Amino acid sequence: MSTRAEAKGVGAISSDGNLNTAHAQTSRKGFCSVRHGLALIMHLCNFSLNSQKMSLSIAIPAMVNSTAWPGPLNASTEGPSAHSQDGWNGTLRQLKAVAPLYDWSPEIQGILLSSTNYGSFLAPIPTGYIAGLFGAKYLVGVSLLLSSILALFIPLAADAGVLSLIVLRIVQGIAQVMVLTSQFSIWVKWAPPLEKSQLINIALSGELMGSFITLLVGGFLCETKGWPSIFYIFGGIGCACSFLWFPLAYDDPINHPFISTGEKEYIVCSLAQQDRSPGWSLPIKAMIKSLPLWGILVFYFTGFWTINILMAYIPTYISSVLQANLRDSGILSALLLGVAFISTILCGLLADFLHSRKIFRLITIRKLSTAIGVLVPSVVLVSLYWVRSSISTSMGLLALCSAATTFCQTGALINFLDIAPRYTSFLRGLSQVFGHLSGAISSTVAGFLISQHYL
Repeated sequence: MSTRAEAKGVGAISSDGNLNTAHAQTSRKGFCSVRHGLALIMHLCNFSLNSQKMSLSIAIPAMVNSTAWPGPLNASTEGPSAHSQDGWNGTLRQLKAVAPLYDWSPEIQGILLSSTNYGSFLAPIPTGYIAGLFGAKYLVGVSLLLSSILALFIPLAADAGVLSLIVLRIVQGIAQVMVLTSQFSIWVKWAPPLEKSQLINIALSGELMGSFITLLVGGFLCETKGWPSIFYIFGGIGCACSFLWFPLAYDDPINHPFISTGEKEYIVCSLAQQDRSPGWSLPIKAMIKSLPLWGILVFYFTGFWTINILMAYIPTYISSVLQANLRDSGILSALLLGVAFISTILCGLLADFLHSRKIFRLITIRKLSTAIGVLVPSVVLVSLYWVRSSISTSMGLLALCSAATTFCQTGALINFLDIAPRYTSFLRGLSQVFGHLSGAISSTVAGFLISQHYL
């Protein structure tokens, strides 16, 4: 339905007096508006998705017979103390009593951790197309429900064998990408131009919150209730969120049964004032020849290589190399995520300050932020090998790595808005293809390299 038709459907409000009245009515509602409620529901959906995505990363140290790295890696005289090693062995004995353990090599663990990305890079572009044709309500709800149900079956799939678990994780990854991609089409008809960033940030912040909570409580759940509990709890939360989504989320405000007339008129009229050129088409040839676009896509592949390894292996690294128990591993991993959250906010403020004061040009800010976000974590990760005997030094470097990685948020990750704002949604889907392709390869290669170290 066109924007003009929608405006007629709510009474053909004029762009002057009536729009100002509607704006005044809705501004008094603030965060109690239906559109902010929709953003909060989407926040919960994203929370559920990322908690399910991170569950295996925090649970896998408890699922294998031993993640303490043997031989040369801890052979240094400055290695972890006997007390910490005894504590880890005691933890393993406790875990064996409450849940089954598996003989998975580091190579198999890498495949399992990256398996959600194996089919994900095929989904973003067709998902965006389908959501544009049929709407995102049922696509988001059904995909979230499917991902949550599959999370409940992960313990059963692990008992059935590695291949069953890999297949389940591939299907789950595709379902998760369908939610993450299609949800953006909701805001085409729901987000007034002046509130678009606010509403989208509320929704997307659920991803960070999901990772933080999973890492914070995941180790405790694995130690006390057994590792299957983490999948049951977060899978159940996802099912509850999907049941909340169906009756409360709608593709546009016109058909929403609970929205007020004033808010409906404000949203429709504010969107009607946007410049919408008919006959929109993609300049494919120009995109193929665009060096800035290729630079962004290459960054998505290389930058997300580091990000995916960090998200997948930090809990395993802390528990195996630094010899922390599962509970401490989860808390320390969550603290690193908290550092990243604070750094994300500060990076945005710094970029706006540098740009508003004209200290740097916008292109300089983008390039400098991207360079810091890629080079600093790379140097830090390489240096971890020589400081593994010191937990405090290792955690300090990991905190620096987590903070530096967030500089990419003010660099290449939002550069689409600078070079092609009209095609941002399509280019986002295209970039996700490269990001998920990187995720499919990075953890698999990392697991293979770790396994080769012990041959």
